[in-house]
Amino acid sequence: FRGCPFDEVRYNSLLEGLEAKTILYSELFIDNEKFRFDDEFFMKKYIAAYQSVKEKKNILFGSIIDVLTDFHANGSYESIAKVFALLDTKNYAYMVRTTDLEKKDYESDVKYITEDCYNYLSKSQLYGGELLINKIGNPGESYIMPKLDYPSSLGMNLFMIRIKKDSDYNTKFIWAYLNTNIGRHIINRKINGTVPLTIDKEAIRSLYIPVFSKQFMTAIAHIIDKSELILSRSKQVYKNSEELIYKALHLDTWEPATETKSIKSYSNCFINCNRLDAEYYQPKYDELFALLGAYDTKTLSEIVNIEKSIEPGSEAYQTDGIPFIRVANLSKFGIADTDVYLSTEEYGDIIRPEKDTILLSKDGSVGIAYKVEKYTNIITSGAILHLTVKDDSVMPDYLTLVLNSIVVKMQAERDAGGSVIQHWKPSEIEKVIIPILDNEVQVQITEKVQESFALRRESARLLELAITAVEVAIEQGEDKAMELLTNK
Repeated sequence: FRGCPFDEVRYNSLLEGLEAKTILYSELFIDNEKFRFDDEFFMKKYIAAYQSVKEKKNILFGSIIDVLTDFHANGSYESIAKVFALLDTKNYAYMVRTTDLEKKDYESDVKYITEDCYNYLSKSQLYGGELLINKIGNPGESYIMPKLDYPSSLGMNLFMIRIKKDSDYNTKFIWAYLNTNIGRHIINRKINGTVPLTIDKEAIRSLYIPVFSKQFMTAIAHIIDKSELILSRSKQVYKNSEELIYKALHLDTWEPATETKSIKSYSNCFINCNRLDAEYYQPKYDELFALLGAYDTKTLSEIVNIEKSIEPGSEAYQTDGIPFIRVANLSKFGIADTDVYLSTEEYGDIIRPEKDTILLSKDGSVGIAYKVEKYTNIITSGAILHLTVKDDSVMPDYLTLVLNSIVVKMQAERDAGGSVIQHWKPSEIEKVIIPILDNEVQVQITEKVQESFALRRESARLLELAITAVEVAIEQGEDKAMELLTNK
């Protein structure tokens, strides 16, 4: 356009569809505490999110924060190391990790710390109701700490936030806002673009929070309260289904032997199972099989077909495509979101879980089973097996519950024990003993399990409603958002 007057309309049309943004020098340092010049910081979606909040009445998050702390606020690495150790067996206090928060499972494959360690980490003790934000890995992801009725301590890669009591704001509203598309863009803009991605306290304090009436923010909190209540009920119903199995197998009063030594003949041991380590022959396993011997049983390979997916390697990981699910994303209650994807073109033909496929972990955290409710367009890692029920006498929900019960957990512990990284061989998994209870009992258990998962889905729906209502309030006004809450 040399020699021609500047045509702003034509200039903007040339930029349309491109990830390009014109920034005035005077705007360069607005909300830019770290003086960033990278293109990510000025992405259009981030700028638009900021404008949508800043055009309205707003405050800085730091103005309503009473406590913002983390694990490392308790002292130097050297001083903490003297008392700190993560324990796999139940101890005085539970240590909250991101993986537990993602799965909403605070019982299976969790970590503990001693009382001395808990007391030392006094600045990061949790009581329930706090806002937790990831520092690293998936920075900016936020959670509400549940009330667990058990001493709890903050994990190493999380921030803990308590809101000022004299503020009109509440933790649950803030959580909902941070999980809207707008809130995610605002917090993602503050993530440091280095590897690994991180976010710091200064960035969190500088987040813009929209101002709404106390009535609206309380309404959002009530929706989330209802969601939590339903989730608690779901867990109780699931626990009831487990109790049905234990009572039917007379395991409800059984206490496994604590003795760790056993005398076995060479011919009955090493030749049959190729194991000589003491862990494999603990008396508690003999007791378990003796109890199961009173019931009809089948091996797992007689009940299901077993398929394995792939292990593509980290070099194949992408930021979009087909979601790639690893053991860390799997729990007995569902599949947590992943930030790893695979190419549709390269991995499009890999097996996907169909309806009623049972996913079973064989490496790392072995023995986690989850039944898929419908066809799911995901690819699972090679550490997760796909089980398809072929025996009409066994219901998929019942089998999944048995796989997650002590009946199979102990068999997995026996087979995969004795190594630093647990690995449950498919040849061992095929031989797992499954008790086959009467059809009437299986139906009762299946109904309980399905009720539990229906409640869990309703809980998730209410959380999504709360998030959507906050987004509507920002974009269309508080009245529209209240109308949404009233109608649903």
